[in-house]
Amino acid sequence: MSRLSEAVEQVKEGLARLVPEVEKLAANLKPALERLGEQVRQIMVRLAKARAEARQQAAERAARRDESGEAPGGADRPAAQGPPGEGALGRGLRGFANAVNKAGDIDNTITPAIAALTRPLRQGAKQASDRLSGADKMSPAEKAARQAQAQANREKWGELINRNLPFADAATDELPMKRLLRLALFQVSVGMAMVLLTGTLNRVMIVELDVPAWLVATMVALPIVFAPFRVLIGFKSDTHKSVLGWKRVPYIWFGTLLQFGGLAIMPFALLVLSGQTEMESPEIIGRAAAGLAFLLVGAGLHTTQTAGLALATDLAPEDTRPRVVALLYVFLLVGQILAGIVFAGALLDFSHFRLIQVIQGAAVITLVFNTIALWKQEARNPQATDPEAPRPSFRETWAEFMEQGRPARLLVVTGLGTAGFTMQDILLEPYGGEILGMSVGSTTFLTALLAAGSLAGFALAGKGLSKGFDPHRLAAFGVLAGIIAFTAVLFAAPLGSEGLFRVGTVLIGFGAGLFAVGTMTAAMALATEGGSGLALGAWGAVQATAMGFAIAVGGGLKDVLGSLAENGLLGEALETPYTGYGLVYSLEVVLLFATLVVVGPMVRYGGGDRRGPPPRFGLAEFPG
Repeated sequence: MSRLSEAVEQVKEGLARLVPEVEKLAANLKPALERLGEQVRQIMVRLAKARAEARQQAAERAARRDESGEAPGGADRPAAQGPPGEGALGRGLRGFANAVNKAGDIDNTITPAIAALTRPLRQGAKQASDRLSGADKMSPAEKAARQAQAQANREKWGELINRNLPFADAATDELPMKRLLRLALFQVSVGMAMVLLTGTLNRVMIVELDVPAWLVATMVALPIVFAPFRVLIGFKSDTHKSVLGWKRVPYIWFGTLLQFGGLAIMPFALLVLSGQTEMESPEIIGRAAAGLAFLLVGAGLHTTQTAGLALATDLAPEDTRPRVVALLYVFLLVGQILAGIVFAGALLDFSHFRLIQVIQGAAVITLVFNTIALWKQEARNPQATDPEAPRPSFRETWAEFMEQGRPARLLVVTGLGTAGFTMQDILLEPYGGEILGMSVGSTTFLTALLAAGSLAGFALAGKGLSKGFDPHRLAAFGVLAGIIAFTAVLFAAPLGSEGLFRVGTVLIGFGAGLFAVGTMTAAMALATEGGSGLALGAWGAVQATAMGFAIAVGGGLKDVLGSLAENGLLGEALETPYTGYGLVYSLEVVLLFATLVVVGPMVRYGGGDRRGPPPRFGLAEFPG
């Protein structure tokens, strides 16, 4: 109570000191307003006097013309009348300008008045700031030293930010930072949709809406399986034929509409799918509607992201393109983290109406963000979209790529490792909710932790690769981190530890980031040696296909094994809901061990006959 009393007394003293300052400000403000009003009245008087003089001069000129019989447009017209053919409007504007000139310089009159008006406010704000910081009791030398120290601190922080903020040097005169940040908004909307599909909705559908896990897995896998078509989308946007002269804009816009439409119908489709509606409907209608919604969102986000990254590459100068596209991928992860936090707070008190608000709010944000990102970015170029332009073929380059032999092992590593990391994608949040008893908001926040771990993995991988670290060894370290992560998740339930579960979630993202960067960088090396960029497309196709297949299989295995265990067919010891989840996580550990076996020779021999450091890693090459 004594501390509270002291705080109250301090507040009273502060208010007592503030009242005289407010009275002083009011006293200074009143004469300033009076002076401003007087100056405005003087200006109006001068303008009225100038108008009267102009009218008198016009009347005198008209009288002289009448006496001499001269036409109004004669050659001897005074200069004040303006040039021949000026017209009534021109003469009126000229007369107004002359009147203003005669009235004096208004800017020189108004500006001092405004300065006098705001001077007491500025002085009062400065005095309050000085009192709070103690600067009112300092000597001039101390104030100067403090200002110099503040300036040095600002410069130090600016240097620190520029040195440690990834890709801060991506902005150029051709693509300023403001325009680049505006363009990056489409990545935020894509990250938001990814969190909604693979993070929030799988928990809601399984736990709150009682949808079978195998069906949820199939729905979530629909957008991911669409990812291999990104190569075709990019190719089509490169060779798009249009009379409007745009290559990227049509794909970004239609991708946005697809994503918006899918999110708009999704909450109602999910409610019909769950059967928790007043009106009964055939089961096939709910499944078809939900499948269509997920497919629309997946097609939209992949189309938008592919064409958007291509547009960023077109806009950026050649020497900054990798950093620009890399910055956009950083925004993708930032969007995932922010969306995870926002969705966690919004769904803290779950209800059907709140679910509709969240998903349809995401639809509106998608449309707004992508429209802002797209606005006035791509210039029209009819020559680039000429219908007679030839289309390149990928058949020969694909055959040349596969003839190298080494890509087969790398693609096997990519497929096994991706399946090992992503089989749990739709099970992570339900595991936390059903087994550990976490709330919807708490489990939704896991997606943000997963994205934060991925971002840390990207950052560490970038530093390691820039120092010549072998990408295959980097991928192997990512697999080891994944094994540790899934072991932590497995032991979180027997120990009843939510903290251990969260640590395991962060490590899953961290290991997946290292693994993805390592295998992708190895694919970049293959593309350099083979003379074709097709290797990155092959890597992305294998990764996306393995991801979709693993998610679907993971959900199905959880349902089948969990049902067998609960019915006692696997033994009394396994007759718990934990069994289905535990067997899937154990299978992921086995897949990651198999990945280590396959990647081992590549780590030992550096991936074959590669010489020199690996090509510099940039997230620009990450296909998403």
